[in-house]
Amino acid sequence: MGHQVEVDQAFVQSPEHRPKPVISEAGSIPLIDLSPLFSDSTATAVQATLVQQVEAASRDWGFFQVINHGVPVELLKAAETAEREFFELSEEEKKKVRRDEVNPLGYYESEHTKNVRDWKEVFDMVVHEPGVVDVSELELKNKWPQVPLGFRETFEEYAKSVEKLAFRLLELIALSLNLPSQRLNVFFEEQTSFIRLNHYPPCPYPDLALGVGRHKDAGALTVLYQDSTGGLDVKRKSDGEWVRVKPIPNAFIINVGDIIQVWSNDKYLSAEHRVSVNTERDRFSIPFFFNPASNIDVRPLSELVDDRNPGKYKEYNWGEFFKRRMDSDFKKLEVENIQIDHFKRA
Repeated sequence: MGHQVEVDQAFVQSPEHRPKPVISEAGSIPLIDLSPLFSDSTATAVQATLVQQVEAASRDWGFFQVINHGVPVELLKAAETAEREFFELSEEEKKKVRRDEVNPLGYYESEHTKNVRDWKEVFDMVVHEPGVVDVSELELKNKWPQVPLGFRETFEEYAKSVEKLAFRLLELIALSLNLPSQRLNVFFEEQTSFIRLNHYPPCPYPDLALGVGRHKDAGALTVLYQDSTGGLDVKRKSDGEWVRVKPIPNAFIINVGDIIQVWSNDKYLSAEHRVSVNTERDRFSIPFFFNPASNIDVRPLSELVDDRNPGKYKEYNWGEFFKRRMDSDFKKLEVENIQIDHFKRA
């Protein structure tokens, strides 16, 4: 008789959402080289090609990987090391910086996606602490752990560098929508962006659980760094199949979030994705969620709608939407997570 693994039902996905044993890596997401952004002598044609690549990837996949992105490799390695060292701490040490219902930042080990518990532990920090408490009544103050040493300095530097990349990507997306490059920047003047550290431990029943259940990202853009373990699955738009994203060393994985779907009036679609777990290896990742200011009302951009192509969404407030999303991630609610589809015009 083999050893019987006790299955905790809180983690079990309903049968239709469980991962298949084999997931295709074929036809994986596009890879874009951003080196033209850092060359003074870049010809206009090369820049135009870059914009076209971003347009095709955002339209056809909602996901792409970028290399030569301007974030130093040493900084990526330092961030990954600090993340691993933090999650190796004792539970007692990690719980000193645990999140609570007033302050959603810090360490957390029981997140829910679509009301099923995820097989992971996380640590959240905001990129810019708000000067005043915003309307959502959440207290957003970073909880920095005392150990590992240098943790705060590493992630403050990482945040600055990845934020620069996020703005460059935002400008490429604006250009790809035939808008001026800085058209979207105004929405991020008091941004609510945050960085999450994810640790997915080995799982004894990877056929039943997911590291993160299927979901779409609520914000504008996600800039993800992942280790070499892999496990990110993206739902391919062409046929609805799940495709495993192959890790590329020192690359970032970019995905279009719900806000860009709404701004673009469905030209770009936020893709469903999830994280599969495995029995042998820990997996670590660091998503940077690039989000606008909490007072921003999100609606299709006026330049992209007209009589023939009317706006497909009613306006919604980002701060209120984000607070409701955070609440349902924290508690297992009996109601469905708030989604942009709730604001879709009939």
